[in-house]
Amino acid sequence: MLSNNILKNALISLSNKEHLLEMSKILLEKKINLFATGGTAKYLKNHNIPVTEISEYINFPEIMDGRLKTMHPKIIAGILARREKDQEIMNLYNILPIDIVIINFYPFDKINMKKKCKIEEMIENIDIGGPTLVRSAAKNYKDVIVIVNFCDFKLIFNEIKNNYISIEKRLYLASQAFLYTSRYEQSIEKYFTNQNKFNIKNKTNLFPNHIKMKFIKKQNLRYGENQHQKSALYIEENFSNPGTISSSYQMHGKKLSYNNISDADIALECVKQFSEPACVIVKHGNPCGVSENISLLEAYISAYKADPISAFGGIVAFNSIIDTNTAEEIVKKQFVEVIIAPEINNTSLEILKKKKNIRILITGKFKKNNEKIDFKKIKNGLLLQEYDNDEIDIKKFNFVTKRLPNKEELKDAIFCWKVVKYVKSNAILYGINKTTISIGAGQTSRVDATQLANIKAKDRGFNTKGATMASDAFFPFVDGVEKAASIGISCIIQPGGSIRDQEIIQCANKYNIAMIFTQKRHFKH
Repeated sequence: MLSNNILKNALISLSNKEHLLEMSKILLEKKINLFATGGTAKYLKNHNIPVTEISEYINFPEIMDGRLKTMHPKIIAGILARREKDQEIMNLYNILPIDIVIINFYPFDKINMKKKCKIEEMIENIDIGGPTLVRSAAKNYKDVIVIVNFCDFKLIFNEIKNNYISIEKRLYLASQAFLYTSRYEQSIEKYFTNQNKFNIKNKTNLFPNHIKMKFIKKQNLRYGENQHQKSALYIEENFSNPGTISSSYQMHGKKLSYNNISDADIALECVKQFSEPACVIVKHGNPCGVSENISLLEAYISAYKADPISAFGGIVAFNSIIDTNTAEEIVKKQFVEVIIAPEINNTSLEILKKKKNIRILITGKFKKNNEKIDFKKIKNGLLLQEYDNDEIDIKKFNFVTKRLPNKEELKDAIFCWKVVKYVKSNAILYGINKTTISIGAGQTSRVDATQLANIKAKDRGFNTKGATMASDAFFPFVDGVEKAASIGISCIIQPGGSIRDQEIIQCANKYNIAMIFTQKRHFKH
């Protein structure tokens, strides 16, 4: 039950005294008695503000160079006391109720920003009494008003009438107080973690015992994976780097759905692998057409032709500014859900806006992916792994067959290896002239993935003679290689590592196929 008692007593202890006088004068106008710690009380007395020093009230001095000044039963009890229940014990020990607590803490973060700050100085700027008072007041929010910033003070006391503050506002102030103490503790924990020599020695351990991440809601989405599911997009707090779907800006089109965001992220991360003009088209979590070409227009046309059936309703990502020719070709050629690019010119934007539902996401300039950890949510748990930031190094390739790949085959092998990383396992990909021509994705056996890629290539009318194959993991048997050979594949890039590698190599030699072992696989589940 909310106390109806008139606000009588306020305790003030401020390290930052910027608004102290203004607040004190307003409290005095409301006929509220002021109690303050030594430094705050001295400041008020120097400005002729009547105040009672806490040490006078509790009849106990500040000791240990100010380390102990507010941790006293008369202070804590005055804050924690339930007005309807604890009045008898308060009268017995002559404890005054403290109705308002106004606190800010020692400037730990400000001191931490100083160069070459000694740990002894940091320790002395760890506030002990302040957080205790704030948490006590927040716990007893029905009877005590707690204020940790001047904006909230103005919000409350500009509207106060007859010294009454609603329970809703009290609860809001309590939540702000706990947020303030939480962030303060996190700053201290981070500093101690960075100072700890044991942690420094174990920096190779990527996986901490506790994970502390904060996400804020960016937007509600149209729906989840299915229309009966609600969904929303959350992004990392204080994250500001451009070049990601999380930081992108929607310039046109319908509200995004859960699947739009998921597919867009795959498309964008894939297209960022290429330095020349490139286009990636994604459908249901898998690339269905990818091309790196002489121009963005040629890249789009080639990526679309790779699988026009799957491209219908797909997500299209580019790695450079969308020009007018490319925009016109998209409008003419296909139904597209989302278009992603680092930039777009105004003319191209107006062309694409002719399709009122196309969602256009602009990401800004791409930056190198420096993420170290990848997360996957499971029921009541979280899986962590190193991010698959494998950079291609030809010097680490193992050329295992009698015939080496020619210059064009090697270019296609590198291209295909970049793309297959984004295809769900088991994955087989065929490419030629740095363009995909068939993808077998998400199969439970590698030979099925190869067979699917063969069927799609045939159905789409592609000539696979001289094409390159990429496999996200090793071939356990020769059947996959034999199926590739049957349609004219001339080069295969795969991780290697099967117990039957020698049989696989012999099979490749039999069909005069050049084979490259990358010695790294790219499973994607």
